[in-house]
Amino acid sequence: MNQSANRSMAICFVMIASASLAAASSAEGKSNAAIAPVAAAAATTNLEPFTHTAYIPAGADLSSIQFESVKAIKVATARMSAGDKGYCAAGSPEPGGSLYCPYVRDESPRAAYRVTYSFSGPAMASDEYGGTRFTFSVNLRPEDLGPATREALSERKMSRAAAAKLFAFATSRDLVPRVEIDEANSTFCEGRYTDGAWTQTNANCEEKVTYKTVRAPSGYIAVRVDPAPVQ
Repeated sequence: MNQSANRSMAICFVMIASASLAAASSAEGKSNAAIAPVAAAAATTNLEPFTHTAYIPAGADLSSIQFESVKAIKVATARMSAGDKGYCAAGSPEPGGSLYCPYVRDESPRAAYRVTYSFSGPAMASDEYGGTRFTFSVNLRPEDLGPATREALSERKMSRAAAAKLFAFATSRDLVPRVEIDEANSTFCEGRYTDGAWTQTNANCEEKVTYKTVRAPSGYIAVRVDPAPVQ
């Protein structure tokens, strides 16, 4: 084999090696791009933990509402979430979750007083024990109570009866819009089921169902809790 042939073969080997290195570099770049960390987006939501009103089922026995307790607590007024929400929403294939899924943290704690009451009502279908006693709570700002009430609550040996006198509650039931069938302006055709299929008795009857919006009592009763008037 002459020198010209050897030179040609060497050039070919160099070209093949260069192409292989370029392909490997490109593949490595794509792999790194695929596993590159996803930019985390953080968002903060303002919470509304202070409320004077709680809602209980309309079937509750209002005469059974009684004071249970009041205690000083800390409540979060903001909630921060961070992470790639789109990635997390698609579902993580990893059993332990993914670091790209958002996490939530409550922030900006503020002092509050949590007032708890109990009441009797129909048992819930999902409760296997059939309990009929329930509780509800409201969170009040310290400044909502006034100096005299806050001073009274600072006493460690205050009885439940004495604490109950510091608060008062009132109930109300709002009217809410509800859609129902307008019987006066609807036409219903008589018929029967035959082999699971509905068959009209009068084939010429044209059934028409219209609806209307009415205001009806809500399915819940609002219970508002306020500091009792100072005697």
